[in-house]
Amino acid sequence: MGSGAIVEEQGPTVSSFLEYRGRFSGIFGWIFSTDHKRIGILYLFSLMTFFIVGVGIGVLMRLEHLTTGQTIMDPQTYNSFFTLHGVIMIFLFIIPGIPAAFGNFIMPIQIGAEDVAFPRINLFSWYLYISGAILALVTLFIGGVADTGWTFYAPYSIRTNTNVSLTLMAAFLLGFSSILTGLNFITTIHRLRAPRMGWFNMPLFVWALYATAWIQVLATPIIGITAVLVILERLLGIGIFDPMKGGDPILFQHLFWIYSHPAVYIMILPAMGVISEVIPTFARRTIFGYKFIAYSSIAIAGVGSLVWGHHMYVSGQSYTANVVFSLLTFLVAIPSAIKVFNWVSTLYKGSIDLSAPMLYALAFIFLFSIGGLTGVMLGALAVNVHVHDTYFVVAHFHYVMFGGTGFGFFAALHYWLPKMTGKMYDEKIAKIAWLLMVVGFNGFYFPMLLLGYQGMPRRYYDHLPQFHDGHVIATVGSWILVAGVFLMFWNLARALFKGKRTSRNPWGGTTLEWQVPSPPPLLNFVHEPEIRKDPYGHTGNDGH
Repeated sequence: MGSGAIVEEQGPTVSSFLEYRGRFSGIFGWIFSTDHKRIGILYLFSLMTFFIVGVGIGVLMRLEHLTTGQTIMDPQTYNSFFTLHGVIMIFLFIIPGIPAAFGNFIMPIQIGAEDVAFPRINLFSWYLYISGAILALVTLFIGGVADTGWTFYAPYSIRTNTNVSLTLMAAFLLGFSSILTGLNFITTIHRLRAPRMGWFNMPLFVWALYATAWIQVLATPIIGITAVLVILERLLGIGIFDPMKGGDPILFQHLFWIYSHPAVYIMILPAMGVISEVIPTFARRTIFGYKFIAYSSIAIAGVGSLVWGHHMYVSGQSYTANVVFSLLTFLVAIPSAIKVFNWVSTLYKGSIDLSAPMLYALAFIFLFSIGGLTGVMLGALAVNVHVHDTYFVVAHFHYVMFGGTGFGFFAALHYWLPKMTGKMYDEKIAKIAWLLMVVGFNGFYFPMLLLGYQGMPRRYYDHLPQFHDGHVIATVGSWILVAGVFLMFWNLARALFKGKRTSRNPWGGTTLEWQVPSPPPLLNFVHEPEIRKDPYGHTGNDGH
């Protein structure tokens, strides 16, 4: 084994948490459980369900662009699908994804804790998440789906007759869930670390969750208040954002992006934490520049909260503000670049094992680098003015969010699912699915960078003939991507029923979760874990 903490394997008299019943049995044993591992799995299955729904809506939108003119839906339906796709993917999958599922399950074990600090609040946060999700989906049947896009820009969001208020209330509940999760994680990391586990003995995944939690707690209330203000303006007609009543629609943009740009880091920081776990395990080396990666997570959280104005270069804000926000945008790229440099340096002279989690981690580095570089391009005033609100922005956003957070989520799935379930998936099928997804993803989104450069505007349900070839290539790429996604999910689902039993440490990992049984027992540890200085200290290059 590696040089992480040593925890004794439990005998047959210790039930796994999957077999634990408590006061309730069956489904009630899950939805009333305060065990952090069960709550993590509840989140995981909820997230993946909504992800599949969001993917389905995205494919339908892409089919609309397979031909010029109306193909399978009218413009109003397209706008509603566009909004629902964004709300589901952002608020129901990407933002809660890695922290709520893998953070809940893995983080307490990684710091040697028996559970999170507030188990009942943890369960309540899942209730809020499900309530918000149900409320968002109810709009499909009551009053029409909002057609504003996931940004809900005023004054259109105030004047449209679609059900914006219900969708915003759903976002409010989801934000409340996010705040409670953040508070729980901050308290857990501060108060429940195992004896002798200092800040620099923590795995980097914990550092990423810690930085993310502070953004959740400090930034999310702003979007909650903004959502309530829009609802009040729609119901009572007060003039906060409506210029016809003395309101300021630009104020809405400021309030929205003060939250939503830090939210980008809520989305990407946990994925970076996952990559910082996967790479040293499969390179059989300690992580290069541990403290730089840890501090860069805090730096991203801090500086990332100051750059919201780069979404508003063409909104009419002052030239001085544009220059300041452009400079800050370049600065926030530095800690992200530090992470990429350290990941690649960790690979140097490592004994690299190209198992499925590592392949997804490498794909993350490649795709996120494209997303990051195009983001720096958008931070430049001269470029942004020309490609603002074009498909270039759509492609950049998906390279960061799907190519980054999405592939980070898939890396976490393949890395930790054997630990969570005690079952191993088919490695060969996992690699085929990965290849389909990487090829399909780039076939899908890279043409969008070119379409945006050529002037194709975003949010349009139709396109001009000169953009047709790019749209056809992107649509075909989406089919390949979706085929890979469903093959991956089928392989993982099959593992739950037919997968081979796995050992407690199939990858040779060195952090604490790999020193407990698979799946872990109810209280995680029976003996106090032994904390060592380097959480990634492999013995030589073997890691086992």
